[in-house]
Amino acid sequence: MALHQGGTDGDGERHRKLALNPFYGVADPVGDMEAAPPRHRLPDGPMAPTTAYQLVHDELMLDGNSRLNLATFVTTWMEPQAAALMGECRDKNMIDKDEYPRTAELERRCVAMLADLWNAPEPTATVGCSTTGSSEACMLAGLALKRRWALRNADRYPGTARPNLVMGANVQVCWDKFCTFWEIEARQVPMEGERFHLDPQSAAALCDENTIGVVAVLGSTFDGSYEPVAEICAALDGLQERTGLDVPVHVDGASGAMIAPFLDEDLVWDFRLPRVASINTSGHKYGLVYPGVGWALWRSPAELPEELVFRVNYLGGDMPTFALNFSRPGAQVVAQYYSFLRLGRDGYRAVQQASRDVARGLASRIEAMGDFRLLSRGDELPVFAFTTAPGVRNFDVFDVSRRLRERGWLVPAYTFPANREDLAVLRIVCRNGFSADLAELLVESFEQVLPELRAQSGPATRDTSAATSFHH
Repeated sequence: MALHQGGTDGDGERHRKLALNPFYGVADPVGDMEAAPPRHRLPDGPMAPTTAYQLVHDELMLDGNSRLNLATFVTTWMEPQAAALMGECRDKNMIDKDEYPRTAELERRCVAMLADLWNAPEPTATVGCSTTGSSEACMLAGLALKRRWALRNADRYPGTARPNLVMGANVQVCWDKFCTFWEIEARQVPMEGERFHLDPQSAAALCDENTIGVVAVLGSTFDGSYEPVAEICAALDGLQERTGLDVPVHVDGASGAMIAPFLDEDLVWDFRLPRVASINTSGHKYGLVYPGVGWALWRSPAELPEELVFRVNYLGGDMPTFALNFSRPGAQVVAQYYSFLRLGRDGYRAVQQASRDVARGLASRIEAMGDFRLLSRGDELPVFAFTTAPGVRNFDVFDVSRRLRERGWLVPAYTFPANREDLAVLRIVCRNGFSADLAELLVESFEQVLPELRAQSGPATRDTSAATSFHH
């Protein structure tokens, strides 16, 4: 048996050196102890990965706890198996469908599942795509509405006609962005009295020959209420009978499109209404996926002009795409398919019902305290808004939000838009992971801060800039 001998460095035998990844090199530990890397320019050299990690980790400790963030609609908890799948797919470029055909197939299946869930007349003919979230999905739906209108009015646009879009003043800010970016006149129906969303007759009254569509919101971010989609469609049916104007409806179901199919099955709001041309939702809201995925679906190819769909020869494949973004990770799409597969209809129903039960129970407990008046009760979206009760003069909603934040809770306080700017409210979003136990702890926090608030001589501030963000 031959013995192994050490190699030689002589000319008779050439040795290949090991290729060392620069990331594998560990920086000088003493230098690491003394280093003070700059914050606003690239450091001159590398540092050990453990050092870099700890620097970033320590700074992020000052962020709020996402599980206690009752302002956001975005999913803040998923199962470890979902997180593992996302980790396995974070390096896959979703746009490269030729290289990652199975990820593309999962996206296609999700579109088909949503088409079936939303009662498309022919689910196999429904067209749709994943997006980075509802904001992009709304932009794409709005572009399709505008292009369909432009094709019908080619003799007047762009020369003399300016397109408009009708919506309530309560729409999410992405619709304001869409109208600004794509030069659309935003015609908004203001709030009135205790009506905090779109009124069907007012919407129809704002439509004319330049209206590209009406946006109906299934789940207002202001108070969690559903807009009356069927009634809006009926008002537009009447408008068409009187004037001949055929105005399509887009349903912004960022949250409600993943609630109503499971908890409000008798509510007609989706593709069962012939006037509904398109629907969007946020997979990363009540779709139960971590941030980074939305969905846009059109009733049929007729609602999505072919000229908006680009066919790109990219990395060896002919790829149809309709998106504002290009490269993005496939992880969230995979996680969406996992959630659909994992839960099914019955599982989603159970999860969403639990969230609604928590919202309704918590709303009742807060109302019973006597200091607040409910604007909604969490019986549509698992979301409710409330303001201080008549006669409360010692504190306002901004005081409550600030005091709850001291205990770790992020509860937004904000004023309503035009016509109800006098109304300042608090809003609580109940999501999967916000359990009845956590709701009980929130009630305890209310009970701890209220005696001190009641003892104040007046609100600590009247500055409306104290309002906290809620456009999530």
